[in-house]
Amino acid sequence: MSTGTRLEAHFGDRVVRCFAERETDIYRVFERAVARRPDAEALVGASVRMTYGELNRHVERVAIGLHHLGLAAGERVGVLLGNRPEFVIATLAALRLGAIAVPIGTRLASAEIRYILEHSGARVAIYDDEASGAARAVQELGSSVAGVRCGESGTGASFEGLVLDGEAPVRPLPAEEDTAFLLYTSGTTGRPKGAMLTHLNVWHSLKHFELGHRLGANERSLLAVPATHVTGLVAIILSMINVEGTTLLLPAFKSRDFLELAARERMTHTVLVPAMYNLLLREPERTSYDLRTWHLGSYGGAPMPESAIVALGEWLPSLSLVNGYGATETSSPTSLTPIGEGLARRETVGKPVHCADVIVVDDQGCEVPHGTAGEIWIRGPMVVPGYWRDAEATKDSFTAGYWHSGDVGSIDAEGFLRLVDRKKDMINRGGYKIYSVEVENVLASLPGVFECAVVGKPCPVLGERVHAFVSRVNRDVSAEAITRFCAERLADYKVPESFTLTDEPLPRSSAGKVLKRTLRDQLRETGS
Repeated sequence: MSTGTRLEAHFGDRVVRCFAERETDIYRVFERAVARRPDAEALVGASVRMTYGELNRHVERVAIGLHHLGLAAGERVGVLLGNRPEFVIATLAALRLGAIAVPIGTRLASAEIRYILEHSGARVAIYDDEASGAARAVQELGSSVAGVRCGESGTGASFEGLVLDGEAPVRPLPAEEDTAFLLYTSGTTGRPKGAMLTHLNVWHSLKHFELGHRLGANERSLLAVPATHVTGLVAIILSMINVEGTTLLLPAFKSRDFLELAARERMTHTVLVPAMYNLLLREPERTSYDLRTWHLGSYGGAPMPESAIVALGEWLPSLSLVNGYGATETSSPTSLTPIGEGLARRETVGKPVHCADVIVVDDQGCEVPHGTAGEIWIRGPMVVPGYWRDAEATKDSFTAGYWHSGDVGSIDAEGFLRLVDRKKDMINRGGYKIYSVEVENVLASLPGVFECAVVGKPCPVLGERVHAFVSRVNRDVSAEAITRFCAERLADYKVPESFTLTDEPLPRSSAGKVLKRTLRDQLRETGS
């Protein structure tokens, strides 16, 4: 396809730059891969090797099973699965029926999962039976959602029962502005928001990755980040389908397992968070693995220390590192560093991708000069039209098609984007983004807590860990009690790992707001 672009009107009043030649729905991308390379490997896991032809047959049969459950075009399917073939099969089967896939992290607590399933109006939830939070949420919702377990334990309908023979229904042809995926992001009010990723959005992100990462047909990308995140879904799984490459499935990141799979399966490409690269560098046997085929390592979600970039270059001289910046609302990439300039441009997150329009504005929404810090606003065909069933959040987050990122940064005279700080109080724990208010809402509901504040505690491996300042009204509120309370209500990576417990009020400004900057300074000074 040509890389020519043109301005087009989309999503009502938006005018965005688009690739003129493109596929109009994401399932068509998969159909093209099946037609061109039916015998090429599509998925490789611990105990499975599946060609595109075999994957297509599995998808067709599961689509028949979902159709028999009554799933229709436009309805939602919750996909609560880890990095396993069933995630890919279920997601593609939903698209095959014209339904909307709703990937949900398996580490979320049952209350979080239940909210997403209810808010999205999911008709079906396909879940890993080892994810206790998912199983509990589906059970609590009762007959309002059809639960389908994936695994050998548990009771009720199984994924194997979805695999049916027969005549598949006629495939609906969605419009490119129709929603393909709902991805829920942590909300500043404590409630996640469902970003509506359309076929137009996702296709442009796939093209941006293809061009920015120089992806080819023999690519073999290792999925170590969660498949349910926008990076795993778009940057790896769908990007590999787009170039008719192979996705290597790693259930959970462990440095030794990663290296063994990468070497054995001749990995060429992956996307990791910096903490994962740091863990690879700490692996004492790393030089014993043959990784000569690994030509591109992308990263994002947190800064990469210069020492790590240098160490990776010494260990793997043929590896090109590419920094990327994006979000769920931008269907993944907004900017990428040019290949070969990873070290030279280490202080930036690269240049905007082909169709991205990125500006930096002040508090009044006025564009600021080059080199001046302000909030980053992003527009383009990869930017979602809004949030599912949340008109207020959509109105607050978009201006004339520009999404307000909430990140503070600047653009230099050469067009490179720099991130300065987070405008919102977000904690980045090894690539997992955690809004402090989400954790604070849970802490505040614990009896005996007078007030609380959550901040990121610097960590050399994960970037940040969750630290809670808690003012208590009685001493029964211990660190152990808080941990138990939060673990029942939050995903494990959101649970505070260290505490400052006090019987005094937290410092506040004259306006009555807790001074988190003072708390962060205190944390740095005391180290605890």
